[in-house]
Amino acid sequence: MQEMNKLVQHEAVRAVALPPGAGIAPLYAGSNLADAYAVALPTAQARQMDMPGLARIVLGSQPGWARKLMVLRDAIVARFGIQTAKQLEAKPGKRIGIFRIYSVSDDEIILGEDDSHLDFRLSVLRDRNVGRHGSVTVSSVVHCHNGVGRAYILLIRPFHKLIVRRSLARAARRGFA
Repeated sequence: MQEMNKLVQHEAVRAVALPPGAGIAPLYAGSNLADAYAVALPTAQARQMDMPGLARIVLGSQPGWARKLMVLRDAIVARFGIQTAKQLEAKPGKRIGIFRIYSVSDDEIILGEDDSHLDFRLSVLRDRNVGRHGSVTVSSVVHCHNGVGRAYILLIRPFHKLIVRRSLARAARRGFA
């Protein structure tokens, strides 16, 4: 029972303040969307993972319904000249799924993409000094360039928040393995 309680505590994803120490902090001002969610790292192994590996687990932990929403998104946005997931994944350079890797350090990876309608950055930031094994915070920042970008963010905002929270919870539940 005690192990189950520890597991439930680790799954507690919480909305947090935008981390001032994140590499994307200079982008917070004037953004059209900026949010951050954190969860405790459940194991010493997760505390020691490399950041690309940690990001792959978080981004790869999306629930099935989120993947179905991405297919629907692609069918709609292609008509507006917005890149589809398939197009983004095929772009050259170092990537994790649809996201370009902008920078990697021992405790943070910054991912994102620039498009005609908006620029998006995602920080996966580990804090090894919080709790037993540390924590990880996923922060998102979006700057829209036009009405298409603002409309897009308005539509996806509720799904974005839910997907980030669920992905973090699923990764924690699986022990970030």
